[in-house]
Amino acid sequence: MFSVIFPGQGSQKIGMAKELFDKFEIVKKIYKEADDLLELPISKIIFEGPEDKLNLTENTQPAIFLTSYAIFTVAKKEFGFNFDKTKFIAGHSLGEYSALCCFGALSFEDTIKILKLRGKSMQNAVSINEGNMLAVLGSNLKLIEDIIKKNNRECYIANDNSPHQVVVSGLKKNIDLFSEDLNKLNIKNLKLNVSAPFHCKLMKKATENMREKILNLNLNKIKVPIVSNFTAKSAVSESEIKNLLISQIEGKVRWLESVEFMINEGVKNFIEIGPGKVLCGLIRRINKNANFKSINSEDDIKGLVS
Repeated sequence: MFSVIFPGQGSQKIGMAKELFDKFEIVKKIYKEADDLLELPISKIIFEGPEDKLNLTENTQPAIFLTSYAIFTVAKKEFGFNFDKTKFIAGHSLGEYSALCCFGALSFEDTIKILKLRGKSMQNAVSINEGNMLAVLGSNLKLIEDIIKKNNRECYIANDNSPHQVVVSGLKKNIDLFSEDLNKLNIKNLKLNVSAPFHCKLMKKATENMREKILNLNLNKIKVPIVSNFTAKSAVSESEIKNLLISQIEGKVRWLESVEFMINEGVKNFIEIGPGKVLCGLIRRINKNANFKSINSEDDIKGLVS
């Protein structure tokens, strides 16, 4: 038994999955369909950039999903990898949509369209350059929460990624002040190159804009339970999953707890499908006994099926 996990924003890079696109006709068809559905040359943005265009959230979200879906499709249809032993699926933020689509709960068309809308809504929830996110390294969640409270900073925990990596969201002016607080305590922190302060109450407009769109999605019966970012527990019912996707926009990504939940349920092996190796890196820090494979090239797929 294993869990299949899908990355979120921050894993993107120009040229991701180009090797698979060049070699497999099925991937060319998927990318052509994506361009047509979005009425946008998303494939060209992925393969050629420019980087600032790929990093626009309304492009990043469908681009990462498209890459993950292409890799998953090649592994399943070209190499015959059997995903029937999957115990749980999970994804980091937008990765939940990748998980739901790859395992049949959402159609490809609905997924790529909803992620374009989700990305645009999250990008526009706060005026451009007013929000920011800060990765805090080598410190734990409780200490960071205590520092925020002690200094009365209007900042919010966005991602609890691992025992020593937490991401904080807020308006740029408040993030700058909080960064100064951390620097005084010699706590390593890094401002992220993002277009908005995700996964906090500043995303309220995005939630309002996306609520009906998510509720109106045609969600098929899920075959494998999904572990929600919002609850760090598994869900299977259509209505519950939709409400969790809505809550997730403002809610903290509880990745550390999600991985611990899966491990406590007997999962020892994780397969990350998508660009980069971010989630495998986090799992390494969460549990040294967990096994993991990052799948984003033909050689990775061959290693998976061998």
